[in-house]
Amino acid sequence: MSAPRRAVLDPIPRSPAPYPAARPLGRPNVEDAPRGIRRRTLLGSALAAPLLANACGSGDDALTFFFQARPEEARVRLQIIDEFRKRHPDIPVRTVMSGPDPLQQMLTYCAGGKCPDVLMAWELLYAGLAERGVLLDLRTLLDREPEYAAELRRDSFPTLYDTFSYGGGQYALPEQWSGVFLYYNRALFADAGLTPPTRWRDAWSYDEFLDAARALTRRDGDGRTRQWGFADAWVPYFSAACFGMNNGAEWFTPSVHPTRTNLGDPRFAEGFQFYADLAVRHRVAPRIADQQSVSAPDLFRRGRAAMALGGHWLYSEFAGNDGVPIDLTVLPVGPHGGPGGITDVGCTGLSIAADSPRIEQAWEFVKFATGPIGQAIVAASGLFVPVLKSAMATTGFAAAHREIRNLAVMTEGPDSSRPLPVTPMWGKVSALLERGGNRVLRGAATAQSLSARLAGDVDALLAAR
Repeated sequence: MSAPRRAVLDPIPRSPAPYPAARPLGRPNVEDAPRGIRRRTLLGSALAAPLLANACGSGDDALTFFFQARPEEARVRLQIIDEFRKRHPDIPVRTVMSGPDPLQQMLTYCAGGKCPDVLMAWELLYAGLAERGVLLDLRTLLDREPEYAAELRRDSFPTLYDTFSYGGGQYALPEQWSGVFLYYNRALFADAGLTPPTRWRDAWSYDEFLDAARALTRRDGDGRTRQWGFADAWVPYFSAACFGMNNGAEWFTPSVHPTRTNLGDPRFAEGFQFYADLAVRHRVAPRIADQQSVSAPDLFRRGRAAMALGGHWLYSEFAGNDGVPIDLTVLPVGPHGGPGGITDVGCTGLSIAADSPRIEQAWEFVKFATGPIGQAIVAASGLFVPVLKSAMATTGFAAAHREIRNLAVMTEGPDSSRPLPVTPMWGKVSALLERGGNRVLRGAATAQSLSARLAGDVDALLAAR
């Protein structure tokens, strides 16, 4: 791969990073990792061969970095790599782009003995890789640099850092936060005489949110909706779960390595049902069938939805539209929730392959991308939200989001985040949740009627591990 075009990166610290300089590391002994997490064969080598020949078959000694990104996001990652190369010219980096199924792709690579050195880690996917021994427990590296590790913890948001702590190990360092919140059309809110909350601690109630959505919904004389009060640009059953959590009940207990779900908790079911009723009962949001011809982001971009639920990934799509002046507000809180609103962690991290022959170089890259300089690039890009408090405070981050007046929705979001369930059983659990949840979202069942049976099925899966 040719070297990426260099970009002007401002502001990027040129002085020594505020974290202690890393001392040279010898390659850690993977056999020192806790028993049960050592790498095992995952898939047959015959399955691995076709993909590995193209993506990881090069004989060079470059550090390989596996990630998934849209084109504009990939450009930011290449900026980080370019800056890393300037400071570490002795460590070449080769990117490996993910296809539509990154988990399967990583398993395939690693089964053939060609696991990329550095891997993007997803909140909902990394636990299975950790249990299979694919990912290195980063404590083997952090323990060698206690001063660096302590400073990183001080500058990190605990909710994000701890999301990648599984089974006593630290399998990734967070690199970006997305969360979910509400984009809103400032012009439509002003026309309706509405002012939404600007801080998570001052979240509005379900009733206040519903009243606003009703006031922002417009219909023609024949009853056709020409403007929705609310549209969901995320995964509906995830969004409904966030409403349930904002009514005082966690989705799973504990969130990391859960042993049971709280679908049967009346508070969670009430919040899930409130979300469903926005479309099926109150008609302030499009039903699933209504979005077959036009998506929620399109509705918002066209001024046909006053609010859109989504994460930071939508900012680049919504910003710069003169016809739709945007801002941010927070998720509503139910009668049993609070005192403030909460959101999803929505975090990705960077991991190191346990059997990488370049662990020392991989560690230097991970520290750079997740540390102050890499995070300053993230902050100034406008495509991601950084995961360090120091990067949040940079002028680059504010400049990249100049259209947003309520920037605290982003900067305070990590402290108000709760992880979605982190479990190696997530694939099977999510299939159950989606089927059951979608029945409620279509109006074919109530959350209360499904909660007990669905909770029992999910708990049985978790217990079967």
